[in-house]
Amino acid sequence: MEDYFLWYKSIHIISVIFWMAAMLYMPRLFVYHVDAKKDSEMDKTFQVMENRLLKFIMNPAMILTYFFGFLTAYVYGMVALGAWFHIKMLVVLILTIFHAFLARSVKAFARGENSYSKRFFKIINEVPAILIIIAVIMVVIKPFE
Repeated sequence: MEDYFLWYKSIHIISVIFWMAAMLYMPRLFVYHVDAKKDSEMDKTFQVMENRLLKFIMNPAMILTYFFGFLTAYVYGMVALGAWFHIKMLVVLILTIFHAFLARSVKAFARGENSYSKRFFKIINEVPAILIIIAVIMVVIKPFE
C-alpha cells in the first residue's frame, strides 16, 4: 500500500482542486440565477448547469477527496497526525456542510423556492476560499506540530 502513497496523495490533491473549483463556481451561478424569472429559458439553463455541476463534478470530487484523503492519512500513519490534522478535518467538515447547503440551494432553485439574495450568494462565495487557505496552511506548514 505504501508503494502507492504518492498516487493516493496526488489523486487526493486533484480531487480537492475539482471540489473547490465547483464550490467556488456554484455560488457564482446562483448570483446570476437569482435574476432569472421562474420557468424562463434562463432559469432552465441555470438549473441544468447547477445540477450537472453538482452531480458530475462536486459530488464525485468530494467523495474522492474523502476516500483518498483518509487513505493517505492511513498510509501516513494516523498516530503521526497532529493538531494541524484535526484543524484541517474541522475545515473539511465545514466545507462538507457548505457543500450540503449548496446542494439544497440547487434543489430550492429547481422548485422556484430560493429565498436568498444576490448579495448573500456573493458573500458566501468567499467561504470555500477562506477555508481552503486554512486547510492548506495546516497541511503544508503544520503550525501546531
